[in-house]
Amino acid sequence: MDFYADWCGPCKAIAPIYDQMAQTLAQPRVIGFTKINTDRQDRIAQAYGVTSMPTFIFIRHREEVARVQGANAKELQAAFDTMTANVPQPAVGVPSASTSKQEGSWKGSSIPRGFTDATEEVDIRGLDLLNADSEFGGARTLFDLSAPTSLNKGKSKDSSSQAGSSKDWVESDIDPQLMLYVPFNSTLKVHSIHITSLPPSSEGSDEIPMRPRTIRIFVNHAHNLGFEEGEDMTPTQAVELGDGDWDPETGTAKLELRYVKFQNVSSLVVFVVDGDGDGERTRIDRIRFIGDVGEKREMGKLEKIGDHE
Repeated sequence: MDFYADWCGPCKAIAPIYDQMAQTLAQPRVIGFTKINTDRQDRIAQAYGVTSMPTFIFIRHREEVARVQGANAKELQAAFDTMTANVPQPAVGVPSASTSKQEGSWKGSSIPRGFTDATEEVDIRGLDLLNADSEFGGARTLFDLSAPTSLNKGKSKDSSSQAGSSKDWVESDIDPQLMLYVPFNSTLKVHSIHITSLPPSSEGSDEIPMRPRTIRIFVNHAHNLGFEEGEDMTPTQAVELGDGDWDPETGTAKLELRYVKFQNVSSLVVFVVDGDGDGERTRIDRIRFIGDVGEKREMGKLEKIGDHE
C-alpha cells in the first residue's frame, strides 16, 4: 500500500517507480498494489499509524510484514524482493532476461526482476561517437548482440594479440575521453546501464587501455555534446566506478541510475570523462540498456521530454 498526499513532493518523485512496479509485478489474486490518498482516506491512514508521506506498507495475510518510509526506491525494491522471494514468477506478463526477441543475445550481467534488456531499441543510424580510434570498432560495435570476442580468447592475451583480432570494441584516441550519443526508437524508462570493458591483463605497457572510471550521463538531447559542454553542464547523473564494480567473469559494471530521473527517455549522452589509471586510452566492448520500453517515437522527430534536473 502506498500512502501519499497530493501536496507531497517526495510522493510525486517516487510515484513513477511505484506505478512501474504495479504495472509489471502485480499478479491477480497473488500480489496487489494500491494507492491511498491520506487527505481523502484519513481514517485508513490513522488505522495504520501513518504519520509521514510517502509510507509504503506491505501486508501478508492481513498482517503488516514491512514498512518503508520516505521516497527511497532501493529500500522499496528490497522490501518487495524480500516479501515475494517465495512467490512463483508468472508464466506471462512480467518481462524477464529471456524474452523472445532477446533469446540468444549476450548479456554481461543479470537483469533485475520487472525490467528487460532494451538495447534493441537503440536507433543505430543516429549513433554518434566522438574521439574513438578508427582502427577499432565504431559505435555500432558497442550494441552488437554477440558476446565480445575477448571473452572467448581469454584475458591473458597481451594488447598486440588482441589488436590482431576482429577488434570488436571501442578505444579512445588522443586522450581517455569518449562522448557517445544514443537515440532510441521508443521512449524508455532506464533502470541501469551495463558497460563491459575487457582490457588485456598484461602489465608494463603504456598502450594497455583503461576501463572507464568517471561517467556523466545526460538525458534527452537532440544531438551529441561537445567535450567542453560535457564538462560544464550538470549531468542527469554522474557515476564513479571502482575495481569492485567490475564482474571478474564478464568484465561488466552495472551503472545503477536514479530511476525517477530516467523516465520518458528518448536519447542519452554517455560521457566517459576518464579511465581507472594513468594511461591515455579507455576501452569499451559492449553497452546494454536495462529498463522498460514505452511508445514508439515518430522517426525523424526527437523531442525534449521532461527536465534534465
